[in-house]
Amino acid sequence: MTQKFTVGLKLEGKANHVVVEAEDALVAALKAKIVHPEAMITYSRRSNQRGDKRNPPEERIAHP
Repeated sequence: MTQKFTVGLKLEGKANHVVVEAEDALVAALKAKIVHPEAMITYSRRSNQRGDKRNPPEERIAHP
């Protein structure tokens, strides 16, 4: 069962976040790291519909 997780990352001195479909937070962080290997992962949490509407993510990383 997959869920949506928000993964915060710091890339080129700027903070951002992406939404990842994954089984748990660790897998979500690893998937984000595969797509952005040069980024530093700052957090990984379950997506929050209300908070994520106010701050839309840069991109979504789908479950393979």
